[in-house]
Amino acid sequence: MHELSEALKSIWCFAKWVRIESQLSKKLSQFLSLKWSNIDHMTTTFEKKIKILREKFFFSSSQVNVNNIAESFISLTVSFNSRITEDKVKQTIRWVKADKVSDASDISNRVLQVNLAKLISVLMSLFNACITHKYHLKQFKNTQTIVLCKSKKSDYIDSKTYRLIALLNIMSKALKSIMIKRLSDINEIYCMLSNAQMRARCKQFMILTLDLLIDQVHTVWDCEIKYVIFMLSLNVIEAFNQVSHVRLLHMLKMKRTLSYIIKWTRSFLKDQETSLIFDE
Repeated sequence: MHELSEALKSIWCFAKWVRIESQLSKKLSQFLSLKWSNIDHMTTTFEKKIKILREKFFFSSSQVNVNNIAESFISLTVSFNSRITEDKVKQTIRWVKADKVSDASDISNRVLQVNLAKLISVLMSLFNACITHKYHLKQFKNTQTIVLCKSKKSDYIDSKTYRLIALLNIMSKALKSIMIKRLSDINEIYCMLSNAQMRARCKQFMILTLDLLIDQVHTVWDCEIKYVIFMLSLNVIEAFNQVSHVRLLHMLKMKRTLSYIIKWTRSFLKDQETSLIFDE
C-alpha cells in the first residue's frame, strides 16, 4: 500500500507539472538592469549591479550597536571530549547527498563517500587539527554564490526578485555539520535553551509547537478577564546573514558554551569571502 501511495503521488506531481510548470515561460537567460531602492534610476554596468546585490543580500556587522555588551565570561566546566571520532566523520560524510553541488573545487560529496576508507584518516587529522587550534581554514571560507531569478515575477528590475544559492566547500560543510551537532548535544545535555524553542532541537517537532500555541490560547480564554489574543508571525530567514558576529559570540559566552567552540566559531565567521555568479 505504501509503494502504491508513493507511485500515485509521483503521478499526480508529474500531472501538476505538465499542467502548470511546463506552460510557464522560460527563465531569463541574462541578468537584466537593476533599479536602485526607492530610486527610478536604472543600472546597467557590472560594477553597479554587484553593488546593489551586495547591499541587498550582505550586511555589514559594523552597523550594529554593541556598546551595551558587558565584558563578562561564564566558563562551563564540564567533561566533554573535543576530539572528533572516526565514526562521527563517516556518519557526517554519508549523511550529505552524494552529488551535492560544491564550490569552485568541483569536489562533490560522492568523491568523499567513494574514497572514504582511504581518506578517513586524513579527514580526521584535518578536522581535529582545526578544533585543536580553534581555526577554520582560509580555503574553507571561499564560497561561490549563484544569483537566480525567482519564478512567476512580472519583471526583474528589483533585487528582491532574485535569490541566492551558496555553494560551499564540501569538507567545510562536513566540519560545520559536526560542530553544529556537537553544540546541539551540549545545549540539550546542559539545558542551555528555553523549553519554548522548537526549531532545530531533538524531539521537538512542529506538532509540539502547535500544541504549545493552542494551550496558550486556551489558557488566555479560560481567564476570568477576557483578553484579546494577538499573534505576531515574523520571517527571520533573511536575518540569518545579518546577525552581528560580536553579539553572537557574546551570547555564546553568556550561554556558557565551551571555550574551544566559541574560538572556533570566531575563526569560522571571520574573513568569509564569496564570488557572485550570474549571466551577464
